[in-house]
Amino acid sequence: MKTALNLLRLIGILEGISYLVLLGIAMPLKYYMDKPEAVKLVGMAHGVLFVAFIVNLLIVQILYKWNILITIGAFISSLVPFGTFYADWKWFRQNH
Repeated sequence: MKTALNLLRLIGILEGISYLVLLGIAMPLKYYMDKPEAVKLVGMAHGVLFVAFIVNLLIVQILYKWNILITIGAFISSLVPFGTFYADWKWFRQNH
């Protein structure tokens, strides 16, 4: 069974990929090719992954007794494109 931190890393990577697909593929399809269904599908997947990331981030913060600044930084990273990849490199791997 995976640890909570491994699960956070996996969800973070998937959330980051879904964010990039949403911004780089689905949004252009919606606005330039009049295909709004792409945003609905990818947006829903991204939303679910984002919520899962935040829930797991809080679980890891409690289990690993992380400094609140790391948790806040990881949360903010989830709002920025490529941010979860940075968080994985900066905080998640080092605390593994």
